Amino acid sequence: MKKKLIQHTSEHFQNVFQKAPEHIFLSPGRINIIGEHVDYNDGFVMPAAINKYICFAISKNADTHFTLIAQDLNEAYQLDLNDNLKPVNTMWVNYILGVLHQLKSKGLSSGCNIVFSSTIPMGAGLSSSAALECGVAYAMNKLFDLGLTKQDMAHIGQQSEHTFVGVHCGIMDQFASVFGKKNRVIKLDCNTLEYEYYKADFKKYALLLLDSNVKHTHLTSGYNDRRQEVEQGLTIIKQNFPEVKTFRDCQEIMLLGLKDQLGETIYKRCHFVVKEIQRVQEAAEALKNSDFKKLGQLLSETHQGLSEEYEVSCPEIDFLVHAVQEEKSVLGARMMGGGFGGCSINLIEKGTEKEVIAKITKQYRNQFGIQLKAYKVKISKGTTKYKMK
Repeated sequence: MKKKLIQHTSEHFQNVFQKAPEHIFLSPGRINIIGEHVDYNDGFVMPAAINKYICFAISKNADTHFTLIAQDLNEAYQLDLNDNLKPVNTMWVNYILGVLHQLKSKGLSSGCNIVFSSTIPMGAGLSSSAALECGVAYAMNKLFDLGLTKQDMAHIGQQSEHTFVGVHCGIMDQFASVFGKKNRVIKLDCNTLEYEYYKADFKKYALLLLDSNVKHTHLTSGYNDRRQEVEQGLTIIKQNFPEVKTFRDCQEIMLLGLKDQLGETIYKRCHFVVKEIQRVQEAAEALKNSDFKKLGQLLSETHQGLSEEYEVSCPEIDFLVHAVQEEKSVLGARMMGGGFGGCSINLIEKGTEKEVIAKITKQYRNQFGIQLKAYKVKISKGTTKYKMK
């Protein structure tokens, strides 16, 4: 799959520019094992890079011109670094422009020809945007010795999204894209950006993503409402317990005592956050001990919390999660990402994937009339330069 992607991208470069690319870079998508909706609630997340990539075929130019070609979309864009770079109407271009705009102040002064193509499914919540931003930042840093650290690149990707795309995302996606390691998940502190790696060699188990192929429109409004609700909740908690600075300091017993004061909705939101922060710690412990049964159980508990307490799931994703839990070979499953559609992540016995996919695909189609997509993923290394033969 990876070799095919590289060949496909390189050949397109050759056809367009009449010469082979000088360099190839690969930038991965990501999953989040556990730690959903806690990045903006002072929690920890547990992302990992996966073996779905954007491939960049690149050659340097002698001047300040860039030609960008999105092979999968059959679209191209040209720019001069000396221009005043600002957002345009084409979304994929903005992710790259936002990165180049920042790199100009870091010493980037030469252009490139870039063709890119991807195996990261679009709109499935696997962060193709972060892969695009970090891939460009990483490649420019390598080719022009800009002296950026991996953390700089993650920040540049995030900043690009804030300023040129208008999405106020956290840093998890970009961090996972550049810091990813093979068979390792990253436990990331979203406040301090301190991180540690945990071994994630799943042995006789595998990760399977089931893509619901739906994206409900409540994502932005629902997300903003949840942020408001938990902020309101935290204010009430702090008034009653001055020692609480963030949700990390909050315990379940404190919430129980404030149930009436918080009101049913805000209590549920805060209860999910407190429990999810705790679940990430337990998941780290489970990985350390290769206790996959426990990890599966935690995934399922997270889904229940996301669906019933945080209320960011939807009928299609709930159906997928509940349907696989009838299968003996599935240890646990949950919705992944912002919610209201996208993918479920499933921890499943190796060798049973085909059978489970066939069964759930049929059930899902009967229930909703929607064709399910399934992706087997492995945990891979982060953005890297591919050694050309």
